[in-house]
Parts: sequence; C-alpha cells; structure tokens
Amino acid sequence: MNANGRVPSPFDPAAIRRDFPILSRRVHGKPLVYLDNAATTQKPMSVIMSMTAYYERTNANVHRGVHTLSQEATSLMEESRARVARFIGAEDPATVIFTRNATESINLVAWAWGRRTLKAGDEILLTEMEHHSNLIPWQMVARETGAVLRFIPVTGRDGFLDLDLLPKLLTSRTKILAVTHMSNALGTLNPVEELVRRARAQGALVLVDGAQSAPHLPVDVKKLGCDFFAFSAHKMLGPTGLGVLWGRRELLESMDPFMGGGDMIKEVWTDHATWNDLPYKFEAGTPNITGAIAFGAAIDYLERIGMAQVRAHEIDLTRYALQRLKERFPDIFLYGPADPAQRGGVVSFELPGIHAHDVGTILDREGVAIRAGHHCCQVLMRKFGISGTARASFYLYNTREEVDSLVKALEEVERLFKVGTR
Repeated sequence: MNANGRVPSPFDPAAIRRDFPILSRRVHGKPLVYLDNAATTQKPMSVIMSMTAYYERTNANVHRGVHTLSQEATSLMEESRARVARFIGAEDPATVIFTRNATESINLVAWAWGRRTLKAGDEILLTEMEHHSNLIPWQMVARETGAVLRFIPVTGRDGFLDLDLLPKLLTSRTKILAVTHMSNALGTLNPVEELVRRARAQGALVLVDGAQSAPHLPVDVKKLGCDFFAFSAHKMLGPTGLGVLWGRRELLESMDPFMGGGDMIKEVWTDHATWNDLPYKFEAGTPNITGAIAFGAAIDYLERIGMAQVRAHEIDLTRYALQRLKERFPDIFLYGPADPAQRGGVVSFELPGIHAHDVGTILDREGVAIRAGHHCCQVLMRKFGISGTARASFYLYNTREEVDSLVKALEEVERLFKVGTR
C-alpha cells in the first residue's frame, strides 16, 4: 500500500513505479534506469513515510520506558518483528534477531556459535560463489579455532555447484555448511533443501545467506530446514542499517551474546551478569528502531504484491534480458544458468575487450545504473580468471523497456570502443 492507501495492482509496473519517487529523476539528463538492485533497492513512499511518521509522532527508546511514547515505539518495533517472522515462515518472533545487516548476522553465528563450538580439525564447508560476507567471518573463526575451510566448487560459467564432489567434502568432520541461497554474482539458485538434507545426514548445521533470495522469492525457513537464515532489509525495499538473523531457538539459546551492553542483560553485578531472553540477548544497545519499523512497512508492500508475483516478474525480465543480450551482442560472455527458472534476476556479463568499469561508467552517462567489479566475490572471479563483470539486477519496479534501454546503452559502449580502437 502506498502513502495514499492505494494498493498497486499485481504487476502493473506503471502503478508500482509511481510509488517510488526516485524512479522519476534523471541522471546526466537521461531518465534513470536503476538496475543495481542486488546492491540495494529503492524505497516506496510507504517506507519513507513510515520513517518520517516515527520521528514526527513516536520517537522514543524501546524496552525501557514506562511512558506512552516508549511503549508505542516498542509495540511498533515488535509488530514489525512479528511481520518478519511471518514473512519467512518462522513460528516464533523471538527467534528473529535484528542486526545491522546480513553481514553482521553471519558474524553473529560465526562468533557466538563458531568460537564456542569449533575446534582444531573441524571443517566448515562453503562454496566458491560465496559473497565475502559469508567467507571472511569463517576465515577469522577458523584461524582462531584451528577449524578447516572446505569449498564446493563451481562447475564453470554456467554457475552451478559441483554436487558430485559433495560426498568427499561433506563428512562427519563437517560442523557447519554456510551457503548462499542465491548468488549475487551469478544469479544461481542453489538447491538448499537438498544441501540441508545431506548436511543433516552428516550431523552438520546449515546457515543460509538469504541476502539475495528473501527479497525476490517466497522463503519458508521451515521448508528449507536450515538452522540459521540471514538477510538484509535494504535489499527488499527497507532502510539501510537493518538486518535479520533467524535461528532455531535451541541453538540461539545455547549461544552466548555477540556483544555486551544495555538491553541484552537481566541482572548485572560488578563482576558478572546474566543474559536477557531471546531475541534481546543478541540486541545490545539502542537498536535501529526506525529501520525495524520501516522494514515492517516494506514487508507489507511486498506481501500485498505477492512474492510469487515478484518471482514470476523477475523470471520474465531475466529471460528477456538474456535473449536480447545474446541477440544483439553474439560475442558477449554471460555468467550463470541459462534457464531463468534456475536463477534470480541477476545478469552478469562481459563485453569482449571492454573492462567492466568502462561499461559501468558509460552506462551511467546514459542514465543506466548497474554494478561493475568483483561483486565481493574475489574467489569466484579468480576461478574464472577475470577481475570482474558488469551486472544488471532487476526488481519488481523494472520493466522490459528498461532492459531495452540497457541494450541501447551497451550499443553506445560498443560504438565508443570501436571508435577508440581505430
């Protein structure tokens, strides 16, 4: 629902786009074509107004005050937590921990579970397509505990995991499998349910990095069967500075706090303290109250559209983009699965002989915003022998016409570089 109470018709792109004021601006004199949604998404007026309304009418700290404003703020924040739980199929809102972002969520597990549980010789299984946020925390914990990192290889530019090697990689020594649900660099949707089943058979836990999946397709943590699920609000219409960690209650209760300070304690003496109940044990200090409340508005918006509709729209855009790019640029290198049903709305590519940063810079002059570089996946880029790719990523407000604008802008890239090589 937008600020005026209007509910956009499912995938009437013109109606949806009117809810996002930034989409009407121009860049370098050209209409903005925003195709960098894997990095962050734009915000509808309902989310923007939710943040404004909080500061105008409710601003107060939560969980501490007995006055009206504090109680209202606490209620709004906890109502948002319940929305988040419902959105990912979690039965208990107390198992939803608000963090700063998905990166902090993964660090929380690595440090609060990993440092206490892992020992020398234990193995942490990752994949070659992990974002640095789901790699570096495990490198740090492995260095401290003596645990060993193992990796499921990526088969090639098609972007699949080589599951034939899983019996050798997933053993009784594996204590946790940490895997992205959807690759931010390839778009690959990984078979998380199968991975969870096979990890369970070896007694390993599974953490799923859902930063790229939760915004784009229906997610049910019960159906996935995972132990932890991490994602960020800003990649799904919400504000920056707010992330979520969901975990199984018994695991969260067994873990010590990630950080110390206010609100995560029950009682404090000069030499020790006792910890608060879930979820507050992991939410030290004043939380991002505004962000949490506005995230609830973002979830309301997505649920009114319907995540199945979001997914179907992105499959259509991805199929159209792959087709148009291959038709217009026969020599283009495309990364990730060829079948749009096996990938999210991310299209990574290379134009032969043209650096990705040059592509991104020239596209920006045409008003087209994409991401260029290694996408925080240097292990994957090194495997492919490249420094990076150009990446267009779609969301619910993008259109086929914007894909055409991308192709037209790439024609300008090609023209300039042909001229430059004469």
